[in-house]
Amino acid sequence: MAVSSSEHSAESPKMLPVLFASTVGTSIEWYDFFLFNLLSASVFARLFFPTFSPVAGTILAFTTNFVGFAARPIGGAFFGWFGDRVGRKSTLIVTLLLMGIATFLMGCMPTYVQIGVWAPILISVLRFLQGAGVGGEWGGSVLLSMEYGDSRRRGFWSSWPQTGVPIGLALAAIAIIICQNIFPGDSFLAIGWRIPFFFSALLILMGLYIRLRILETPRFARLKAENRISRSPLTEVFKHHWREIALTALLRSGEQAPFYIFSSYILTYGKGLGIASPTLYTGIIIGSIIAFIAMPSFSALSDRVGRKRLFMSGVIVMAIAIVPYFLLLNTKIATVVIIGIALSIGLCHAWLYGIEASLISEHFGTKLRYTGASLGYQFASITAGGPAPIIAVALFAAYKSFVPIAIYMIIMCVISLLALLGLREYANKEAAADIDAAEAMPVVSNA
Repeated sequence: MAVSSSEHSAESPKMLPVLFASTVGTSIEWYDFFLFNLLSASVFARLFFPTFSPVAGTILAFTTNFVGFAARPIGGAFFGWFGDRVGRKSTLIVTLLLMGIATFLMGCMPTYVQIGVWAPILISVLRFLQGAGVGGEWGGSVLLSMEYGDSRRRGFWSSWPQTGVPIGLALAAIAIIICQNIFPGDSFLAIGWRIPFFFSALLILMGLYIRLRILETPRFARLKAENRISRSPLTEVFKHHWREIALTALLRSGEQAPFYIFSSYILTYGKGLGIASPTLYTGIIIGSIIAFIAMPSFSALSDRVGRKRLFMSGVIVMAIAIVPYFLLLNTKIATVVIIGIALSIGLCHAWLYGIEASLISEHFGTKLRYTGASLGYQFASITAGGPAPIIAVALFAAYKSFVPIAIYMIIMCVISLLALLGLREYANKEAAADIDAAEAMPVVSNA
C-alpha cells in the first residue's frame, strides 16, 4: 500500500517506508556517481587520454570527472524548480531515470582507441547528465524525509538520505573489486570496468519500484491544496535567500574537499606509494560501513546539542586529522593504511555530512526549500568537491609532498568555520518560515 501524504506523527511506522525510499534511491544514484569517481583515478586516464603523460592524463580524467560536479548546481536549479512547482516525488523519479540511463550508456562507451577524440567528449556529456541527475536528487531525497518527519528529530530524519553516500561508495568499490578479480589485468581495461555500469540498470528498476509507492510529502501537499505554490522558485530564492545559499555552499568546503581527496585522489596517491588497489578499496568500504552508523548518530546528537556546535567540533577534528591521515598512508603498511582511510571517511567526513542535510535545508521555507537547499548544497561541488582531486594532483606533481595538499584541506576547513558563524541555529525549532506570500510569491492556480 502506498504511504499516505496526510498528516501523521513522525513516530508512526509510516516513517520507515519513507526513509527506505529516500535512502535506497539516493544510494543508487551515488553508486552511479562514485563509479565514475573511482574509475577516473585508476582507469579513465588510460582509456580516454592515452596520448598524454600519466600526470596529464590523470588531471584530464579528473577534469572530465569535474564536469559532473559542474553540472550539479545546474541540476539543482533545474530540478529544484520542478520540485518546488510540481512536487518532490515526481522530480525524484525523473532524476533517478536520468542518472540510470546516463550510467548505463557509460558502460557502452567506445574508448579513444576506437573513436578518437569523440570518446572523451561523449563520456563528458554523459558525466554532465549524471551530475545534473544527482544535483536534483539530493534536495528531493532529504526533503522527503524532512517533510514527513517532526521538528524535534529533524536532524535524525534528514540524515538517512545522507547515508546513501557511504552505501553508494561501498557498493561502487565492491563492484570494482569483484570485476577486477573476474577480469584481471588488461581484461579489466578491455571489458571488466563496464560491468558495474551495466549493473546500475537493475538497481534503477528497484529504486523506481520503491519510490513509486511513496506519495507527496504532507507539507508540500498542503501548499498545493492551498494554491500557494511559488510561481518562480529560482528567481525568488536568489532574491530572498542569496545569503543562505552562499553561506551553506561555503559551509561544505571543509567536508567536500577532504572527502573527494579521501575517496578519489587517494587511489592516485596510494598507487604512487605502491599500495595495492584492494587495500585502498578495502579502506573505503570499511569507512563507508562506519559512516552508515556514524551519520545518523551524529545527526541525532545534533538534535540535542545543536547543529552549529556539533558541526564546528567536527570541522576542528577534520582539520587536526589531516596530517596524521597522510602520515598513516605513508607507512605503506596495509592495516595502518586501511585504518587511516576508514577513519577519514567513517568518522571525520561522516561527522559533518550527516548534519548538513538538516543544517542546510532548514534555512529555507517549504515553498523554496527544494531549490534553495539544492543550490546551497550543490554549489559546493564547484567550489570544493570537484576541484579537490585536480588541485591535489597538481600540488603533488609540483612539490612531491603531501604537505601542500594538507594545507589546502585545512584552509577549506577554516572557510567552513567562517561560513558557519553566519548561519542560524534551528535545532529543536521550526525551520525557516516562508517569505510573505503577498510580497514574494503570488498565488498560482494548479487547476
